Amino acid sequence: MTDFPPGFFDRIDPAPDSEFYREPRFVQHIDEATIEALTAWYGEFLFPDADVLDLMSSWVSHYPPEISLGRVAGLGMNAAELAANERLTEHCVHDLNAHPELPYPASSFDRATIAVSIQYLTRPVETMRSVAETLRPGGRLAIAMSHRLFPTKAIRAFHQLPPAERVRLVGTYLVRGGFEKVAFVDRSPPNADPLWIVTGETAAV
Repeated sequence: MTDFPPGFFDRIDPAPDSEFYREPRFVQHIDEATIEALTAWYGEFLFPDADVLDLMSSWVSHYPPEISLGRVAGLGMNAAELAANERLTEHCVHDLNAHPELPYPASSFDRATIAVSIQYLTRPVETMRSVAETLRPGGRLAIAMSHRLFPTKAIRAFHQLPPAERVRLVGTYLVRGGFEKVAFVDRSPPNADPLWIVTGETAAV
């Protein structure tokens, strides 16, 4: 996929995201078995004392409780949800669709994660470039995907493309955003919500 078709990033509800996310939603967006699978995978992706950026964060990050992390910065759309996330050491409210530039200095983090939210980005390549800048050399980003979404806020592509093409699309975001070693892993548990994970790495020094 080299070019994005016209209207690819259109949404049913084009109103500012700040309106949609004004009220907190303390809900889970994947089922318990898939949450457990994601937490287990994060146990492989994260490492002790890592500085982590939880992008498009909410009231829970799904990181393994047994891993002691360093700085854990949460960036999301609702202040109450972020304040309730006990894993975060800091948080800020920031609309990536309005401002894809992240409010962090370059080389601030070792790892970054996006959990079941990539379908809402309308400027994903710009956002991925900014994520790459905030990661240290050899830093890694993991984007976890499933099949659930808020239909009015998901981009048109996620309504129209089959799962394999959505995964490929997200891989394209990473490549265009400057990531290397883009890879895919399927950690879907049986008889549960699917769990597809796309990863990328910044260039080492």
